[in-house]
Amino acid sequence: MPDNALSVTLNDTPDLPSAVLQALYRITGRSSGELRRSILAGEPVYTAALFGNDHIDVVPRLEKTIAYLDELGLSFILHAHLDGERDEVSRETLRSILEGTGGHAL
Repeated sequence: MPDNALSVTLNDTPDLPSAVLQALYRITGRSSGELRRSILAGEPVYTAALFGNDHIDVVPRLEKTIAYLDELGLSFILHAHLDGERDEVSRETLRSILEGTGGHAL
C-alpha cells in the first residue's frame, strides 16, 4: 500500500456475480479473481495512490468505482492512508483531499 492513498472497501464481503466483477475489472483494472479475493478478505476493491506519476489515471478510476458501487446500492467504506496513518473518511473529506491534490470532485 502506498504511503499516501485513498481506498474503497465494501462493508460486507458479498460474493458478487461475475458480471459485476467484470464491470469492476473494466473500471479498476484488477482481475475478477483478484477483486473477488479482496472483497472476501475485506480488503480494498480499489486503492488510488496520491501524488504519484499515475495520479491523473487513478483518481478517475476511484471516482468511477465509487459511482458504480453507488449505482449497485452496495455500501462501502472510504479510507485515507496518509503518512502511514489509515483513517476512515467521509465523502466530503475525500472530496477535499482530491481537490487539494488536483483531482476531481465526487
